[in-house]
Amino acid sequence: MSASDIPVIDISALRAGKPHAIHVVAEQMLAAAEHLGFFYVSGHGVEKETLERAQREARRFFHQPIEKKLEVAVNHRHRGFLRVGEATMQGARLPDLKESFIWGLEVDANDPGIAPDNTFLGENNWPAHDRALRTALTAYFSAASLVGMDLLRAFAVSMGINSDAFVRGFDRPISRGAAIYYPPLPLAATQEQYGVSPHTDFGCITLLYQDPIGGLEVKNRDGQWIIATPIEGTFVVNVGDLLARWTNDRFASTPHRVRNLSGRERLSLGVFVDPDFETLIDPNIVCGANDKPRYPAVRCGDYILERYANAFAYRQQG
Repeated sequence: MSASDIPVIDISALRAGKPHAIHVVAEQMLAAAEHLGFFYVSGHGVEKETLERAQREARRFFHQPIEKKLEVAVNHRHRGFLRVGEATMQGARLPDLKESFIWGLEVDANDPGIAPDNTFLGENNWPAHDRALRTALTAYFSAASLVGMDLLRAFAVSMGINSDAFVRGFDRPISRGAAIYYPPLPLAATQEQYGVSPHTDFGCITLLYQDPIGGLEVKNRDGQWIIATPIEGTFVVNVGDLLARWTNDRFASTPHRVRNLSGRERLSLGVFVDPDFETLIDPNIVCGANDKPRYPAVRCGDYILERYANAFAYRQQG
């Protein structure tokens, strides 16, 4: 099965703020979120040069010697470089065959407004003297985050609640950007070796810009793996566990995986869109008089930190 099974939604009118566009897009997104939890968006408004520059600079970073990349090894704020072997999805036997560079909102680490338990916010862990990488990835993150917030507004409308219901807590969001580099799978790799093992994303929504190589696969409700073929100029968007929880499981957070069988390197740029650390993820927001919440309210940051503790090796050391 292929990308034809994953809907493509044109959000250009939504992004332009045209009257009633949010309702039209919301209806299409609702159908996708309830059925598969994945869709493509076109007409997102992120400039082609922004996308290409971010890919170009990320690829240049990953082509450096490992010693150079380890100068910005991931820190306790989950910012920086993760080498192969440092990420293992829950239930996987082998670590993922990938490298990542992670960044987010740039905030002064000494800002008194950051709660002590909020270990996400702070300064990014940029390579010294590499302004080109910093500029490119910051621009990409900012542009993709704005798209994500518009999608969350449409998702709220699709649930019959105020359009700002999912974005009220975005003063200092803990959204993360991730440039992800996949070397080709070795010919001798086992069936259990993946670029990313089957998993669901932890947060609210993910926007992913793929290069043309491909390798992303999505598991549908019949248990079949659908190939999410790269479509030029689009983002792949998927619902994460937090948004599924926030909508009382109305939306599907769907397992997906990456297998790079191309024989070539693969690069993708993800933005994981989440609200502030302290934002309460409470399914009561969508529950009617006859609905019972399936989950207690949880702080966004607490939930994601718990999931990180089980996925990343550096958080399990010591």
